[in-house]
Amino acid sequence: MGVGIELGSITDEVGSDAFLYAFFSTITGNLEPAGWGTRFPIIMHTLYGGTLPQKDGAGALAEIRIIRNELAHLPPDRVIWSLENRTLQPPWSSNIATDINNLADYFVTAHGRDLIMLLIEVLEELAGGGEAFARIVSY
Repeated sequence: MGVGIELGSITDEVGSDAFLYAFFSTITGNLEPAGWGTRFPIIMHTLYGGTLPQKDGAGALAEIRIIRNELAHLPPDRVIWSLENRTLQPPWSSNIATDINNLADYFVTAHGRDLIMLLIEVLEELAGGGEAFARIVSY
């Protein structure tokens, strides 16, 4: 099953639901030692929960920028494909592109876009009042 992020009438494809879950697992497993959503509640609970209202856009934007900065200091081998089963590996194993140097640039969407930069663009638009909410959608 595929997932995307929807803002108004535009949906950007992210990839599989396992890929998106790996992104969130990597965040919490590396950056939230006290558990899921303890440092980044808006991103980890509200956005991952499905719908992020415009009133939370600025807070989510601040959180994703911190996440990007902190993931930039972690090597790609710290990726977590499943928080519950840390022995699971990505389908490509450790065979990644040579331009992936850290976890901030590890997650690339189905169309070749940097996932964190895509989220930043969506959250900037949302925080600016461009739309009422952003959603994670399945298709």
